[in-house]
Amino acid sequence: MTGELVRVADHDVRPGIEADMGDGDEWPEIRRKVAAADVVLISTPTWVGHMSSVAQRVVERLNAEQSETGDEGRPGMFGKVGVVAVVGNEDGAHKITADLFQSLNDIGFTIPAQGGTYWNGEAMKGGDYQDLDETPETVASTNATLVRNAVHLAELLGEQQYPAS
Repeated sequence: MTGELVRVADHDVRPGIEADMGDGDEWPEIRRKVAAADVVLISTPTWVGHMSSVAQRVVERLNAEQSETGDEGRPGMFGKVGVVAVVGNEDGAHKITADLFQSLNDIGFTIPAQGGTYWNGEAMKGGDYQDLDETPETVASTNATLVRNAVHLAELLGEQQYPAS
């Protein structure tokens, strides 16, 4: 399996819940990449105990997919695996993961066992996950499990899709 990183913060993704919010909106290209993917990871920092506004924007834009169906009548995101990663130096990772899991589930993604991972640094301190000298063993182990389970589930769904309506 191969992957591509799309940093939504680097794109002009307009607010709204439509697949295309008009001239200059870069979501349609990102949406095509999501539609082509087997596994979609939403990664977000923790801001004041909540997901970032960019992650919230992604969820809002994915909301348009609830009314989209494929050729056989299945919602467009059925058969895709959704996973979550949260970083920050304050608490909130479990709530953010729960919120993202429910959103992804509503949109049609399938969530694997242990499909969320997080790292929280010490509260009220500076520090950033990307500045760590090495990934803590528990985080690395959780990340590896998430990847194994997501790929396994994507392969299963690729072999046998959900029933059509």
